[in-house]
Amino acid sequence: MRVTRYTDYSLRVLIFAALKNKEQTTIGEIAEHYQISKNHLMKVVQALNNNGYLIAVRGKNGGLRLNGDPADINIGSLVRETEQDLPLVECFGEENTCVITPACELKKIFSEALDGFLKILDQYTLADLVPKKRRAALLQLLDL
Repeated sequence: MRVTRYTDYSLRVLIFAALKNKEQTTIGEIAEHYQISKNHLMKVVQALNNNGYLIAVRGKNGGLRLNGDPADINIGSLVRETEQDLPLVECFGEENTCVITPACELKKIFSEALDGFLKILDQYTLADLVPKKRRAALLQLLDL
């Protein structure tokens, strides 16, 4: 399973916001500290705001911050929301044209693997990504 850049950036934005605690940040600040495109982050932040992970405030003193406690943000749920292509093989989809599907075990095996992957992610929250023992290192790496 490969996680898309979109999901990666979603996780990074949430990590950054968690490190800032209740303090507001901006897309520009996040892009600068991660050295990634501000344009890529705009779509990610908009979706995170729409899905209730962030609170975005517009205007002169605007910015964004986490909407709640990092311990309440489940990583498995976030990945399910951000990954558009969770079906791993063609036979998962409605437009399956594979001729061996009726006798093939691949769908079952990949389904079990995907379920296992997501079950592991379900065991973690955003708080697990910014533990106290790593907080200082993360802040230093991001120059915060």
